[in-house]
Amino acid sequence: MLRLLLLFIPLLAGLAQAAPQSVLHRPIELDTGSGVLHGSLLLPKVEDAVPVALIIAGSGPTDRDGNNPMAGRNDSLKKLAEVLAQNGIASVRYDKRGIAASQEAGADERHLSIDLYARDAAAWGQRLKQDPRFSRLILIGHSEGALIASLAAEAAGADALVSIAGSARPIDQLLRDQLQSRLPPPLLTRSETILASLAEGRQVAEVPRELEVLFRPSVQPYLISLFRHDPAQAFGRLRIPALILQGSHDIQVSVADAEQLKAARPEARLDIIPGMNHMLRIVPMEMEQQLASYRDPHLPLARELGQRLLAFIQALPDSRNGERRR
Repeated sequence: MLRLLLLFIPLLAGLAQAAPQSVLHRPIELDTGSGVLHGSLLLPKVEDAVPVALIIAGSGPTDRDGNNPMAGRNDSLKKLAEVLAQNGIASVRYDKRGIAASQEAGADERHLSIDLYARDAAAWGQRLKQDPRFSRLILIGHSEGALIASLAAEAAGADALVSIAGSARPIDQLLRDQLQSRLPPPLLTRSETILASLAEGRQVAEVPRELEVLFRPSVQPYLISLFRHDPAQAFGRLRIPALILQGSHDIQVSVADAEQLKAARPEARLDIIPGMNHMLRIVPMEMEQQLASYRDPHLPLARELGQRLLAFIQALPDSRNGERRR
């Protein structure tokens, strides 16, 4: 599986912090027929059906809480789920195949693909749509999770979709841009050759040791499946309300990506959060502070992120009442 690129680089005001007592925290599982996926359900204690968000994590070994063992704990997605719960919105966030508690469902990364991840997300969505405790289903994808959400939305029966820090460019192009200033010339040339081969569907047998974190042979089938998809095209095919949230201080995904997503689906809402970075925190554009935010769970989420997200969800029509979607 694709390692979070930022973790490779070193090698070469706030929302409430805890959910109130009126929220149930429960484990939840999904038997896919080819492995069990494990997740967490946050459910406000209310009598009426509530909206539910399926939160889909980004690339690499990023778990349901937004944490990556190579970078440390930041709890970005856990905090996002708590913000939703504090405002009457349920959520399910889960470990994807091969990650954390769902490790056994994808122990051999040679068998993983972005399409398999999308099918899993759709299966989660279908289950939540059938649960009478929930009204509307919103897919929330962070980073690579935004692409998974776009690919899964129709099959999941989603009522709306939120892309947070989602790339608009095919991921091989994104990697090329990110590696451009971070590799010495010989390795950059080799990475270009590898990317070109994978984009054509051809695996590469020999990978320099310095590039194995990104291009090891066992992850190449996943990368090939990932490079086949154009995130802007996938987003543009949506026929449900959509929100694009992007931080101005994100060093992995640019504001230009968000604008390209908006161009692909003009009906979508676009909100740029000033000062927000990839970890959904307000962080200066200084590399040391940026990297520190990837391993600091005490930093509060960007307040405006929660405000924009809640306003979008609360304005959605209740699909169970037969209201027509935008």
